[in-house]
Amino acid sequence: MTIESLSTDLKTKAVIGNHEAKGQEGNAEQPATEASPSAAGGKNKKKKKTTAAAAAATPEQGSVQGDSDKKEDKTNGQNDAEGGEDDDDDDDDEADGANTTEATATKKKKKKSNKKKKKTAQTEPPTIPVSKIYGNKIYPEGELCDYNEENLWRTTNEEKRYLERQNFDQYNDVRRAAEVHRQVRQYARRNIKPGMSMIEICEMIENGTRNLVEANGFESGIGFPTGCSLNHCAAHYTPNTGDKTVIQYGDVCKIDFGVHVNGRIIDSAFTLTFDPVYDNLLAAVKDATNTGIREAGIDVRLCDIGAAIQETMESYEVELEGKTYQVKPIRNLNGHSIDPYKIHGGKSVPIVKGGDQTKMEEGEYFAIETFGSTGRGYVHEDMECSHYARVYDVQHVPLRLPRAKTLLNTINKEFGTLPFCRRYLDRIGEQKYVLALRNLVELGVVDAYPPLVDIKGSFTAQYEHTLVLKPTRKEVLSRGDDY
Repeated sequence: MTIESLSTDLKTKAVIGNHEAKGQEGNAEQPATEASPSAAGGKNKKKKKTTAAAAAATPEQGSVQGDSDKKEDKTNGQNDAEGGEDDDDDDDDEADGANTTEATATKKKKKKSNKKKKKTAQTEPPTIPVSKIYGNKIYPEGELCDYNEENLWRTTNEEKRYLERQNFDQYNDVRRAAEVHRQVRQYARRNIKPGMSMIEICEMIENGTRNLVEANGFESGIGFPTGCSLNHCAAHYTPNTGDKTVIQYGDVCKIDFGVHVNGRIIDSAFTLTFDPVYDNLLAAVKDATNTGIREAGIDVRLCDIGAAIQETMESYEVELEGKTYQVKPIRNLNGHSIDPYKIHGGKSVPIVKGGDQTKMEEGEYFAIETFGSTGRGYVHEDMECSHYARVYDVQHVPLRLPRAKTLLNTINKEFGTLPFCRRYLDRIGEQKYVLALRNLVELGVVDAYPPLVDIKGSFTAQYEHTLVLKPTRKEVLSRGDDY
């Protein structure tokens, strides 16, 4: 074999070796796109071995190929290393992001849970408005009661439920008034003690009401003067300025006060005693009131409610100083419907049988109140008058006394048709108004409501709740844990 043929043979082998090396590189590079950096390192080692074999066959081409392969190896190695670092960084970033998101979510949950836990507590005496306690301005419902069997279908009827939702704002207003009443009366029941003056008791209740309802003229405020009738006096007594009457251990005191929001009045009352000998008297009247609430409903005749109340109350007896008395309903005192800004609406709810045949209707508000007595069970007007109210639909009446005109303007501005008492006139700065007030009463512009009393030596008790006959169910708005 000649030197030229040997040289040609070697060149041929070198070319074949280069083609094989390139084929191996192509086969190795195809899966490398999905392989890990360690696999890429293995392929680089294979490239180095193939390049070295080609260099041995052809020194010149091998050296050039080897240099380029080394550069590729370095570049691939750097890219692989950077790619690995980028992947690690991405993983770390994702992990950090997840941790940050979890931490943020946890903080938000903690903030939410803290907000739920924090609830404004009422002070003693009550001074925080209920609108601050219920930040969402949604006030608690009263006791919800289904109607009797004839009207039980209303509970699930879609049309009635829709009508009820349409009146939500109205119900929410009166629920706000009811919550004020509950909180004020609970404070009063805890703090009224023997030896307190009646003025002190009334001002405690009225100041609490003004604070909690955020009294603001006709938008919200006191519904009517605080009644604190004692013993044989059943209703409509509140002390005038200068009254020195003090509550005693043996007294039976009826606390009757009202709260209004946008003219929707809550009228609710309870009886307060310190001596347990009156417990049966109180139990009789409370049971009778609950009977009236149970019997009330849409299309119910008012006389039927009165018959049920009488039967319940007369089933009780009370023993006082060794003598037993049957508890009698006071037959000329009644419950009543309540209209906006009008405490006594057009319907009366009797507490004895044989009364009005009129029916209750959907949407009406009623004060279901009962009075029990150890006396005759009949009251009459007596003592100095303190309660007044402008006649609701009074026509224009010419007034000759200038003082009567100015007093009427004050009444219209401050009270409208809501009841008021002499202490309220004193509070707003009115002076020397007694003759003018009497003149307004005589002319029929203002109604007077003197105290109502049974025979002296008897004891009377009262319980009262306000309810509304909603389209689906009745709601006892003023119901609380106390009564």
